[in-house]
Amino acid sequence: MSNVDASPLVLAHSPDSDDAFMFYGLRAEAVDTEGLVFRHELADIETLNGRALRGELAITAVSFHAYAHLAKTYVLLPHGASFGDGYGPCVIAREAGDAPAALEALAGKRVAIPGALTTAALALRMRVPSALPVVVPFDRVGDAVAAREVEAGVVIHEGQLTWKEEGFRLLGDLGALWTKETGLPLPLGGNAVRRDLGAEKIGRISRALGRSIEYALANREAALTDAMRFARGLPREKADRFVGMYVNDWTRSYGERGREAVRLLLDRAFEAGVVPTRVEPEWVEER
Repeated sequence: MSNVDASPLVLAHSPDSDDAFMFYGLRAEAVDTEGLVFRHELADIETLNGRALRGELAITAVSFHAYAHLAKTYVLLPHGASFGDGYGPCVIAREAGDAPAALEALAGKRVAIPGALTTAALALRMRVPSALPVVVPFDRVGDAVAAREVEAGVVIHEGQLTWKEEGFRLLGDLGALWTKETGLPLPLGGNAVRRDLGAEKIGRISRALGRSIEYALANREAALTDAMRFARGLPREKADRFVGMYVNDWTRSYGERGREAVRLLLDRAFEAGVVPTRVEPEWVEER
C-alpha cells in the first residue's frame, strides 16, 4: 500500500443485507484500500439523503432522486448502484374490499412513502402525480397501510419480497412498469463521494470500493453469511434472493445502459416538475 492516510473516511450506507454484502470486502479487511481507513456509518436511506444534502458524509449511498439535489457537491462512483431490472418498489394496499384496486385509484389518496427523497417516492409521483404522499419510516409502511393510516404504501427493501405473506395486495410494481415503458432498469440508488476530497483520493476510494464489491461477489457464501445480520428476519433463501436482485452486474458497473437509465430518470423527474433543475449525472472515471 502507499499514500497511507490514517484519518478515517466516513462510508455511510443503509443497514440492509444488500449494502452489507457489497461492503463485505472492506469490513473483512480483505481488499487493498491503498492506505485509506473507512469508518462505516449505518442509517436508513432517507437519513443518508438528508445528511448528504448537508454535505456531512464523505462517501454515502444516496437515492437517485436525492442525487438530483446534491450533484454539485457529490459525484457518483462508477459502481455500487442498485437497479430494479424488471422489478422495484411495490405499491401495496389492504386486501379489504374498500381498498384501492389499481394505481390509478390512488389519485387524491394518502400513500405512505419511505422518504420524500427516495427514488420510490419519485417513481410514485411520476406515475400518480395527485397521490398524497405521507412520509413514514421504510419499515413502518406496511403497518401504516394495515392500520388504515393511509390507503396504500410503497414498500422497498425486504418488503418487496414479503408483502404477499403479510396479507397485502399489489397495486403495481414501479420497477416493472418503468422497464416495460423504457426497456431500461429502474435506477434506485448509487454510491456518491464528495467532490472536495479531490481527484487523487476519490480515485483511491473508487478502486477500494470496487474491490470490495468484486470480493463479495467472488466469495458469495461468506459475504451472505455476514450480511444476514442485516436481513431483518428474512430466511437465508430470501436474503440470498434479495441480495441477488440488487448486487449483481449492474453493481459492478453501470455500463452505458445503466447510465442511460439514470439520465432518463433525472430528465423525466425534471419534466414532471419533481426536481427543480435538469441534472446531468457525472461519474468518477473508471480506472
